[in-house]
Amino acid sequence: MPFISPAEPSSNRKLAFLALAIGTYISILLLPTPDGLSASGQVALGLLALVVILWISECVSPAASAVLLIGGAVLGLMGKPLQAGGAPMRSVEALSVMLAGFSSSAVILVAGALFLAVALRITGLDRRVALLVMSRVGISAARLTLGAMIVGFVLALFIPSATARVGAIIPIMIGVTVALGLPVASSLGATLMIVTAQACSIFNIAVKTGAAQNLISLNFMQSSFERTVTWGEWFVTALPLTLSMSVVLFFVSLLLLRPQVPPAEEAQARLAKEVAGLGPVTPAEWRLMLVAGLLLVAWSTEGWLHPLDTTTVTLVGIAVLLMPRFGVMTWAGAEKQVPWGTIVLFAAGIALGILLARTGAAAWLASVTLGQLGLETRSVVAVVGALSLFSIILHLGFASATGLASTLIPIMIAFAQTLPFGPQTIFGIVMIQAYVVSFGFILPTNAPQNMLCYGTGAFNTMQLAKVGVVMTLAGLGLILLLSATIWPMMGVL
Repeated sequence: MPFISPAEPSSNRKLAFLALAIGTYISILLLPTPDGLSASGQVALGLLALVVILWISECVSPAASAVLLIGGAVLGLMGKPLQAGGAPMRSVEALSVMLAGFSSSAVILVAGALFLAVALRITGLDRRVALLVMSRVGISAARLTLGAMIVGFVLALFIPSATARVGAIIPIMIGVTVALGLPVASSLGATLMIVTAQACSIFNIAVKTGAAQNLISLNFMQSSFERTVTWGEWFVTALPLTLSMSVVLFFVSLLLLRPQVPPAEEAQARLAKEVAGLGPVTPAEWRLMLVAGLLLVAWSTEGWLHPLDTTTVTLVGIAVLLMPRFGVMTWAGAEKQVPWGTIVLFAAGIALGILLARTGAAAWLASVTLGQLGLETRSVVAVVGALSLFSIILHLGFASATGLASTLIPIMIAFAQTLPFGPQTIFGIVMIQAYVVSFGFILPTNAPQNMLCYGTGAFNTMQLAKVGVVMTLAGLGLILLLSATIWPMMGVL
């Protein structure tokens, strides 16, 4: 059956959602200010409603939603004090508040890491790594599935964009399927594509620099708790969860999708031909491997072998890659391939989170939503479970994990600070919720990597949901188990 790609939303539909978003924002501003909420906090909640509708409907591009957010904030905040007792803000002061996100070190880190992804693509090193892994693991359903997961993990160490990683992997997975004489929509094709998407979400959890939502969550946590998390601390803390979920994904995909592989001699020969077609490793690839290896060492030893933070280390690495002779790319060539809209959206999302926190809107919203669950009398494990379930349900309506992190993490921080636990436990609760932000397993629209793989026609929505529901339930169960066992022993909770 031929694959029919999901239709783009019509112009009328996009316009209707845009009108709904703006109308909702204006309506919230016109409502009486609730008790306990400041006028600026009411503006912040209106902006939250505005961008949630924009992000869920995707009626405008991510960069356009950021511009609408900043413009709407300036118009709404003018004439109002940022905090109780302050002076009313002029437009320039309101604009300064909303531009605070652009000065965040997390934004600089995302930009630098995206340049690293461009370097991998320009040199072709990402394709070389993927082909070498797939040619070495062997030809069987289990081995190919494992190979797809290994490729996803290796690229997650160096490419911070799920879209860029999966975009590099998809042609390799299609090539493997076709080399075996199978259609893309075969059981093997479906398995490799679903595993590629799901593994991307899992490894987003593991690697601090692997996903923008990690960095935006950490930015909020650092601002609220005045504490940083090194690359190594994040990786070690997430390791029990990601290892366990990887094992679950391996077996679930094989059991539920049952991929079939024909005799593999011809396929192995074709893969060997593809690898041979890459040619010898170029000097640019050797230089990039050296820089990437040094970056990985520097990231993983942050805080105990050297005093440099992740952002500074990344910027030094990118500077080296842009140098003449030793570098592998030029600014003029690289800037055309960097998704600047993602960076703008990231900065605007941070600005919204800062506004929600500084105006008290996040605390107010947490009290009228999560505060009604009575979690202050529950155990830490019960709190983690309830908040994780809340996040998972909310994620069903989000296509952007960055947008979800911008919306959710400030609220989680405000709520966690009301709980009768120690500072370390509160910090750990929020950190676990930062992991759950990456739980985009069920629907194609839950993550960009899902949509990219879905667009190949290799699987249908039901196949993805079947695996995704099991992965989500297993992930929730593992979070509860780890919260009761390993994480307290590690000092996380």
